[in-house]
Amino acid sequence: MEQEQVWDDHAARNYDTPGTGMFAPEVLEPAVDRLAELADGGRALEFAIGTGRVAVPLAGRGVPVTGIELSLPMIGRLRTKADEAEIPVVVGDMATARAPGAYTLVYLVYNTISNLLTQSEQVACFRNAARHLVPGGRFVIELWVPELRRLPPGQPATVFHSEPGYIGLDTYDVLQQHVVSHHFRFDDSRQAELLRSPHRYVWPAELDLMAQLAGFALESRHADWEGSDFTADSRSHVSVYRLPPPPER
Repeated sequence: MEQEQVWDDHAARNYDTPGTGMFAPEVLEPAVDRLAELADGGRALEFAIGTGRVAVPLAGRGVPVTGIELSLPMIGRLRTKADEAEIPVVVGDMATARAPGAYTLVYLVYNTISNLLTQSEQVACFRNAARHLVPGGRFVIELWVPELRRLPPGQPATVFHSEPGYIGLDTYDVLQQHVVSHHFRFDDSRQAELLRSPHRYVWPAELDLMAQLAGFALESRHADWEGSDFTADSRSHVSVYRLPPPPER
């Protein structure tokens, strides 16, 4: 399944959930606060900008934001919130596409680096981030920790979330380091809606090696945007990588 097939018109129409889920203030506001701080007064570039969930409020905080996005339907949704002058977007793959200018911050949130389905593409994504950054610039990744400890031998799937009207199920291919997320949404009828998305899961240590190959060093890692300690039980992490600063004269 190609990413263009996943993030089609139907997905774009249903992606935004104002005030709830990933759009809930308690989820979104700490991310925007932290990214505004890390931009350090400079320009920010969002890989896989989507419908502008993070970019629009970040731009509203006075941070100039540019995006790279593969899905035209997702860009179409973004354009209902901000025009090209407010938030420019380059159409392309976040592993290879180039945006004009230089940035103090490149960021990639909500597990999106896992949309790149090979290790080589993920390494290329780090290198692409480095190409866009000024010396001392930062690359921020928000990513879930693979939940293989919850996967008993012989069982290929885990339920990662369950609430009224929604069940999220992950099926794993541990040989290829692949996972398919299945999102089931339903009501009181006998019908359910299914959205599936393929991913390549990445361990934090593997992510750190990718960063090293691109010239980054790990500056910090926390369990969330508020800065909670990252532990063996953390289900996700926010990792900040930094390029070396310019040499002193």
